[in-house]
Amino acid sequence: MIPDAQARQWCKLAAGGDTGAATSLVREFHKLIFAYLRRLTGADADAADLCQVTFLKVWQSLSRFRGESSVSSWIHRIAYCSYVDWLRKSHQPTEQTDSWWAGILAEGLTPSEQAACVETARRIYAAVDGLADDDRQLIHLHYYQGLSLAETAATLSMPGSTLKYRLRAALDQLRSLLREPIAGANQKIPL
Repeated sequence: MIPDAQARQWCKLAAGGDTGAATSLVREFHKLIFAYLRRLTGADADAADLCQVTFLKVWQSLSRFRGESSVSSWIHRIAYCSYVDWLRKSHQPTEQTDSWWAGILAEGLTPSEQAACVETARRIYAAVDGLADDDRQLIHLHYYQGLSLAETAATLSMPGSTLKYRLRAALDQLRSLLREPIAGANQKIPL
């Protein structure tokens, strides 16, 4: 997904008649909006029709986009309203089998998986911050900054074998810290 600032720029240019910017907007959001509408309608053909309606409304509304939300939220809102209008015209979503639904899973993590990743990352960052300064530097340079072992050793003026030993010890300490249960929870994070 592109940064919202880029999408806002495309909206501004497209509102002024720049068809290249409008094409960029459609190219960026079409797949996402089509997938959303397909999940709502249960049919590819209905989703394709609603996608066309949505982007026609986007094109017609560009000059009225006030920027009070992200461009993605704005386009999703237009798609949702288009879907509601479609339903009011006595359309009903198509019933689909479980195998059809399994085939259109959203790309990326589910909201619960994202929340678990955020919580895990928060715990890891807190545990790293609790390490001794020398060990914290090893972790920061190698894992956060993405330096290779050789680059990390050179940065810290340390022999590679010493770096590996100290890095292993720091990781063991982190594993130990992260195996402690989360406050108020009964589960441990497996490493």
